[in-house]
This record gives sequence, C-alpha cells and structure tokens, in this order.
Amino acid sequence: MQQNRVLLFFLMFFLVLVSCDSNCVFDEYKSVPNKWNKDSIISFKVNPPDSINAYNLFVNLRNTNAYKYNNLFLIVEMVFPHGKTIKDTLEYRMAEPSGKLLGTGYTDIKENKLWYKEGVVFNEFGEYTVNIQHAMRERGKVNGVKELEGVTDIGFRVENPVKK
Repeated sequence: MQQNRVLLFFLMFFLVLVSCDSNCVFDEYKSVPNKWNKDSIISFKVNPPDSINAYNLFVNLRNTNAYKYNNLFLIVEMVFPHGKTIKDTLEYRMAEPSGKLLGTGYTDIKENKLWYKEGVVFNEFGEYTVNIQHAMRERGKVNGVKELEGVTDIGFRVENPVKK
C-alpha cells in the first residue's frame, strides 16, 4: 500500500512538472459535441496581462481519424474591449498528400497548434473575445459543410514569444 502511494506521488509530480509551460499566458479548450455545426461559434474570453508586451496567438485543435479533409478553413474573430473587431478567414493544412493526419499524438487523436497571429500587442485594457467557427466547403459544392466530423476540441492560446 505504501509503495502505491509513493508511486502515485511521483506520477503526480511528473505530470505537474511536464505540464508547466513558462511561455503560456492563456490556454483554454472547449469540447465539440459529436459534430461541429457550421453555425456553432466557439468563444473565448481573454484578459491579457498587460498592454505593452507582444504575444503570439494560436488556435489549438484536437481531431480524430474521422476528420476526412486535407485542410481546415476557420473564421476567427477578435473583438476588442471597446468594440473594434478584426475578422480573419484562415486555412490550415491538416493532412499530408497521402492522407496521414498532421499533428502530435500517438493515438487516433491528433493535436494541432495553429498559428493565428504573431507579435500582437493588446493595446486596449479589458476583456477580449475570440470567436472561432469553421468555414469548410466541399469541392464543387456551393453550400458549406453543415456538420464537420472528427473535431473533438477547439482551443485558444496566448504565449510570450520565445526569447532567443
């Protein structure tokens, strides 16, 4: 029994040590139930620590082998505290030409850290809102993909730039 407690303690200590990330300022995920509807907007509320330093912004995505596309189109909208809005349509490569999914992970769940913006200074004090929705279309079809399969979680991350 005592040996199990010691083993559990070292396992917990290792997990805490591995999960520490000194560059991280904000990192949050939200689950997507079953399929990601094209009208479903995933929102994050971010309170930056200052209005002086520059930060790198990322969209994080977890997907399974059920994701059947080579790319991903997202509409990412940043709403500033005083109402100004910046909206971007972004494309990310999600698979190799062979169909093998990109990202990290050894199981059928892959995690992708996708660049959104680099060197952003949050020059307005207050809460920023980041809205993310998919904008996938199938080749030759006018209407978008109504329900995107294979995406399990959407995340947003703010990091201090890596100092060289």
